[in-house]
Amino acid sequence: MIKRAAAAAVGGAVAVGAVPVVLGAMGFTGAGIAASSLAAKMMSAAAVANGGGVAAGSLVATLQSVGAAGLSTASNILLASTGSVFGALLGGSKKPPPSAPAGPRAEGDGPGEKASQVKPPKPPLSSERHEK
Repeated sequence: MIKRAAAAAVGGAVAVGAVPVVLGAMGFTGAGIAASSLAAKMMSAAAVANGGGVAAGSLVATLQSVGAAGLSTASNILLASTGSVFGALLGGSKKPPPSAPAGPRAEGDGPGEKASQVKPPKPPLSSERHEK
């Protein structure tokens, strides 16, 4: 239970903290769109599609606004809640038990093979003594 709560808290914090990092890496910075970045390519494509300008409310405009000013409190709460849900789901998932280490097997350890099915070694066919 505590593990799941901790995972939820971490998930929420990572979700809120990742937004500025990802947007900055894409080129949506507080000083504007970084040259030769993914954001610059997106802005160029949006301007070409709209006849020379970026439309207000478009994806590029919204991402630049968030990159410059950050998210609103309501958006941060929503993002933290969503991250917490995913964190709790991932943190509460059960891992499969570890498998047996691979290595040489003893006779009778093979799949479908029981120890009772293993036959003892047979004695030599003849136990004759050589006489001189």
